[in-house]
Amino acid sequence: MANPVRESFVSQAEPELLEKLRQIAKDQGREVQAVMDDALREYVERQQEGGGRKHVMDAFASSLEEFDSLYRELAK
Repeated sequence: MANPVRESFVSQAEPELLEKLRQIAKDQGREVQAVMDDALREYVERQQEGGGRKHVMDAFASSLEEFDSLYRELAK
């Protein structure tokens, strides 16, 4: 897999948030940059789609169609 072109930028974050990001990267055996790329990508997708990720929302809609009566019974 080819390495994508990268552009540097400077930002700041709360120390606790950065520590959690570093811990996630360590736990997954990944670089902090890779975890941050995933987080940014998911955020941008949610903002552009106006809600949840499309495949999640499609699965939710399908579930509602299939199990509507069950959900209504459970809600009682």
